[in-house]
Amino acid sequence: MSNTQVLPMLEPETAPCCPPMTERALTSEEAVRTAAMFKALGDPVRLRLFSLVASHEGGEACVCDISDVGVSQPTVSHHLKKLKEAGLLSSERRGTWVYYRVEPSVLAAMGQLLRTTAA
Repeated sequence: MSNTQVLPMLEPETAPCCPPMTERALTSEEAVRTAAMFKALGDPVRLRLFSLVASHEGGEACVCDISDVGVSQPTVSHHLKKLKEAGLLSSERRGTWVYYRVEPSVLAAMGQLLRTTAA
């Protein structure tokens, strides 16, 4: 007789900030939250850092692995801080290094916002 137990699958917590733009107009709160995300991604260095973290193997990246983006280390830290403040990245300190990750719900929310409704 086996001790294994089958657990139900949990749906990922995808809580888009907003419905697709083609579905309805954004509320004031949704517009503020969405603008902060896009403003943070409006800088080429931040967009590159975000993509480096999002595409990194294992879904997270050590700051030591993504620092080579053509700016100084303090500038990288500043941009990563701005991405965190906008809710695009989360981080965890492990020893002397900080690891960053893009929450799957963030990518899902951004994709949901920009998707068009079925014709």
